Amino acid sequence: MCFLFLKVTFASLLVRTDSCSFMKILQLCKKFPYPLKDGESIAVTYLSNALHNLGCEISLLSMNTSKHYMEISDLPSDFNHYKEIHVTALDNSIKTLDAFKNLFSSDSYHVSRFICPDFRNKLIELLKKNKYDVVQLETLYLAPYIDVIKQYSDALITMRAHNVEFEIWERITSNTKFLPKRWYLQYLTKKLKRFELEHLNKYDYLVAVSERDLRKFKNLGYKNGAMSSPIGLDMKNYTTISTSTVSNDICFIGALDWIPNMEGLMWFVENVWPELNQKFPKLKFHIAGRNTPDSFKTLQLNNVIIHGEVPDAIEFMEKYSMMIVPLFSGSGMRVKILEGMALGKVVITTTLGKEGIYAENDTHLLVADDPTAFIAQISDVLSGAKDKNLIGKAARTFVEDYYDHGVNAIKLLEKYKSLKDNPVYKKDNIQM
Repeated sequence: MCFLFLKVTFASLLVRTDSCSFMKILQLCKKFPYPLKDGESIAVTYLSNALHNLGCEISLLSMNTSKHYMEISDLPSDFNHYKEIHVTALDNSIKTLDAFKNLFSSDSYHVSRFICPDFRNKLIELLKKNKYDVVQLETLYLAPYIDVIKQYSDALITMRAHNVEFEIWERITSNTKFLPKRWYLQYLTKKLKRFELEHLNKYDYLVAVSERDLRKFKNLGYKNGAMSSPIGLDMKNYTTISTSTVSNDICFIGALDWIPNMEGLMWFVENVWPELNQKFPKLKFHIAGRNTPDSFKTLQLNNVIIHGEVPDAIEFMEKYSMMIVPLFSGSGMRVKILEGMALGKVVITTTLGKEGIYAENDTHLLVADDPTAFIAQISDVLSGAKDKNLIGKAARTFVEDYYDHGVNAIKLLEKYKSLKDNPVYKKDNIQM
């Protein structure tokens, strides 16, 4: 299938912002969107910052979870695009007893870990005090609060779906070999899917991160208004350095407490690296990631350097000419791929990894789905058969053209404005 993109620059759209007028937006998050070390945080922060730059008054209500705790007093001074920031503490750690009890409940354990009375009470307080134009839910895990929003506000309720959530877990389950674990994951995924489908038409407007995900939601029965709005980057944060200072080594970076990342990395280490290391004995593989398991840190792998969590992901990626993203499960868009491309790196990923990113294989990035293909792609870059500089330049241009956060924010804001001005926005507003 062919997708047509129109190149639009932020400057060319800026003249249209007058039509967007002032809007008051409340953004709800299941974890605090800082530091910018994962795709969700990047997606939330760049969009909210762009909306602020367009004149919106945007406030944040976020859970501050035990898994991704952020000390709010440590926020940098330039994290200042929100009018107000409100957080409520939540222990969302996986507890054996709770997980066992959930076996006898119809509730989704994935979702129930984000049901927080303090968050609900704070949400009610904010809705009573403020008249918001839009309440934007960041991911499905905020869906339990839709009824509260409807009770206390007449704001447009939008769901920004970063993924088709149950699809991630279906793919993880299909890649799980240990039968008891596979059965348990199937059970959890079935309940998550039921929850996602039951809530599919409870919000007023759906914002999917890719055309592919938008079609998926519609095929699943979504009937209200919808549009695709890809995750965008602030390109000024992705400066490139001289190619003479970049190593020919390869790198991987990603949160290693996210199953698809760890699953893909272990596949690469076990199935690709031994032969690749034998073929290129001087080649090094650099791995960075938040919450790197201790068991992984102790692996004795020739020429594999495990950095653990690094203070600056962009600085880490800048050092190497190639970045691998071996994903075999997941959904939505992989922001780390966009970041690598924005830095002019040769990104080598799977067909599933590039899902939702309509870049061309062998032009903007390289695709490989098995060990032989990964070794061949990396070999071609190292030998010069594929020009890494040419691919890197094409990659950056591609991201500049189609994934600028400012352009995406203008289009989304114009849609919000049209819905606000349309008294029947809840009917017949599906956008392709």
